[in-house]
Amino acid sequence: MANETEVEAPAEGASAPAGATPGSASDGPLADISGVDNWVEEGGPLEPQDVAEVEQAPSLDEQLAERTADLQRLQAEFVNYKRRVDRDRALIVDNATYKVLQPIIEVLDTIDRAREHGELDGGLKAVAEQLERTVAGLGLMRFGEPGDAFDPNVHEALSHLGEDAGVEVTTAQVVTKAGYKINDRVVRAAQVLVVDPVDN
Repeated sequence: MANETEVEAPAEGASAPAGATPGSASDGPLADISGVDNWVEEGGPLEPQDVAEVEQAPSLDEQLAERTADLQRLQAEFVNYKRRVDRDRALIVDNATYKVLQPIIEVLDTIDRAREHGELDGGLKAVAEQLERTVAGLGLMRFGEPGDAFDPNVHEALSHLGEDAGVEVTTAQVVTKAGYKINDRVVRAAQVLVVDPVDN
């Protein structure tokens, strides 16, 4: 249109007008610089927001401390996980051993009765002793002897036989069935007949 003013492009090699800044309208679309970063990389002045970003950026020491804390936290979590796995594994082994050995206790009771009646001799005696050694090697331990102080945690009192001046505490005088345990876990309490001390 006739009333429009035509803007001439500056001649090649001509300097920018005074006061013009990169990216301003006077530079034209070909001279547009996208973003402040390009201008900073070319050695231009830092804008206020760029200075704030630099000041807020964590230092190398802060980054190192943060990564070290992360590593220590992961290491602690792994140690706790390993402890739980080891504990669960040991518990599984104990439970499996308990289930396998518990029924054998009745066989050991039969061996005890045969031994008391003098019926355990010859080849049967060797088999019985081998069985007892085998279960002991698996952790099944026998306990309960006449004269042991009565402990309700490991003894089952079937009857009281009265008082006995020879004891100072309630005592297992007769053991009808031996007790068995695996480590500290009682598989079966010892069945006993107890006597009480004389009440003065």
